[in-house]
Amino acid sequence: MSQDIPRPEDEKLPAVPQAQDIEPEILDGQVVDESPPVLPLRVVRTVQVVIRHEHTQAAWRHLGYIGAGAAVTLRRLWDGRTTARYDRMLRSAEASGNHEAALDWNERRAEFVRDRHQRRMDAIETPVRILLAVPKIATGLFIVYALTGIMLAVASKHIAEVAAPFQVTGRILLWAGIFFSVTWGPLLGSLPVIALAALWHAGRTAGGATWDLARKGSDEDAGIVITADTVVLGLQHLPISELKKAFKDGWRPTFTLLPVKDGEGYSFIHNVPLGVTAEMIADQRPVMARNLHRADAEVWPTDAERAGLAQAGYVAWWVANRGVLDRPAPEYPLLHEGTADVFQGVPGGVIARGDGVLVPIVANNGVAGGQMGQGKSNTCRVIMLGCALDPLAELDVFVFANNGDFDEFAPRLARYRKGVEDDTVIAALNRLHELYAEVGRREGRLAELGAKKVTRQLAEQHPDLRPIVALFSECHELFGHPEYGAEAADVATKTAKRARKTAIVQWFDTQSSRKEAIPPKLVELVSVNVCFYVKTWRSNDGFLGDGSFQAGIRATELRPGRDVGRSVVTGISDAQFELVKWYYIEVDDDRGYDAATEVIARAMKIVAPGTPAGASSSVPAIETARNLLEDLAEVLGNSRERVRLADLPARLRKVAPHWAPYRSLTGTQLREQLEAEDVRTTNTKNVPQLDPADLRRALAERDRDE
Repeated sequence: MSQDIPRPEDEKLPAVPQAQDIEPEILDGQVVDESPPVLPLRVVRTVQVVIRHEHTQAAWRHLGYIGAGAAVTLRRLWDGRTTARYDRMLRSAEASGNHEAALDWNERRAEFVRDRHQRRMDAIETPVRILLAVPKIATGLFIVYALTGIMLAVASKHIAEVAAPFQVTGRILLWAGIFFSVTWGPLLGSLPVIALAALWHAGRTAGGATWDLARKGSDEDAGIVITADTVVLGLQHLPISELKKAFKDGWRPTFTLLPVKDGEGYSFIHNVPLGVTAEMIADQRPVMARNLHRADAEVWPTDAERAGLAQAGYVAWWVANRGVLDRPAPEYPLLHEGTADVFQGVPGGVIARGDGVLVPIVANNGVAGGQMGQGKSNTCRVIMLGCALDPLAELDVFVFANNGDFDEFAPRLARYRKGVEDDTVIAALNRLHELYAEVGRREGRLAELGAKKVTRQLAEQHPDLRPIVALFSECHELFGHPEYGAEAADVATKTAKRARKTAIVQWFDTQSSRKEAIPPKLVELVSVNVCFYVKTWRSNDGFLGDGSFQAGIRATELRPGRDVGRSVVTGISDAQFELVKWYYIEVDDDRGYDAATEVIARAMKIVAPGTPAGASSSVPAIETARNLLEDLAEVLGNSRERVRLADLPARLRKVAPHWAPYRSLTGTQLREQLEAEDVRTTNTKNVPQLDPADLRRALAERDRDE
């Protein structure tokens, strides 16, 4: 039998996996292939996954900090030892056209060169001076040690003590040598680690490695420092054809004020070329804000000439630090302690530069306006709360709505009325007439005292001259009233014209700037204008005054919802306008909490004797009816002479100063009313007159008929 001899092809070979048995490979979240890849490809893909991992990128980023730190350190060393820094500033000043600054930097550069030369000469001469001084120092030390040793020997009666100072010094040097020999190795070994750590810190605080800055881009450059170069670059990219043409023709802006730190931002002033106005620049504020890496609300250009900062043809800028306007206002400074002085001003809020600001009260009137929900009511609460903390101030509040914004203020108020009914409007109108009459009385009182205006000293000495602050909230309901609105506007305007020196102050707040809501003639007279966000330039100018929008004073640039509690304000500082973040007097309707309650309680403890409070001063009674004939009889008394009809309305107003029909009554209207009552009037030489006998006859007939 033949024996089968195994052949090589009959040997059992490993099974080849079939396609359907192979699971797909997933690397970095993706199916790379369903067939087994070759080894080099797998290595490449593994390396890619490792490189893309966030920990790997973090490691590279921190290594990049070291390189960036080295670059920063070298640049600082270079700037410190050369004139590079001065050369850069000199080129910047020349590029901006500021020749005065260029001369200044050139002088500083020359001074640096002189100082550097002196330092180098000192470095050469110092070693020589030290070598020459060594023998003298050694001789002096030897004499001191010898004398010390001799004194020790005399004291101890041992001659060996003469060498004691030398022995002590030798031991100190020996131990110092041992200490440094032990620590020198570790110190020397740690120096590279310390150096790397220092470079890492320098690179990280300087903004990180170059590749990391390039990757983050818009996040990192948003905090850019404002310089003349960045301003010029931003202007060059404004979509204003006349400005672009000027730059193309070689024009460069001249800075009367280079960008300098101004509170929480930067201020600078520069000119504009022919054919370009400050208004055109202000219209492109969103673009300029982007060019300066700022939000729209963080860049505020205005007409420098109107602001009194430069001559015509210049633009004044204030650019906030990034994000500074989003910070909340600090706590109201008088919330827990302190008093206020309405003659100096009351705390209002924080301006964009970061400083607290006082709102002027006495000798000023104010208007606060803007869309609903932006902070007008809180602003009025802040102002009135400050006034409440002045012991001398008499406060009136009329709210033409049914809200309770000032309910907690009632104990400190002299007069407080709220509501949407006509009686609130009539009560406010009566008070306006009283204020106007009070202005006249105080003018006479000041003349008696030989004073030109009411001061705090006068108010303390004479209770009848204490300051009065009257707030008319939601005043569109007052001035827009179909029957009493025109009269209220007229009296409020006349009071504002004359009240500045008499310590009588009026404040108004409203949602609308239309003439039916707040009379333009009244807005022109007030000195403190507060405008929260509004939609249109008409509303902007309605609250801030004509031409404000054109000059760049624009509350339209505020962000509704985001800039709640922030407003554009004029008249509270030497600046053309301020961005004010008003203090917030906290209110929690759910808990029934109002932070003003405790402040008002404190105010009641310090109110001066004689200052009306607790709504104790009654609002003039609202008259519903009067008898014209009886009032005329009271006016005429026992007189038997005829009286001109034109003179009687003024007399009637004295008899019934709060009766609205008499306030606008004329002689012609009076004649018509008398004829309706069957009272005869005469006309002598075309002058209508009333005979008292005819009036008494008419009254007797009426009584007989009744």
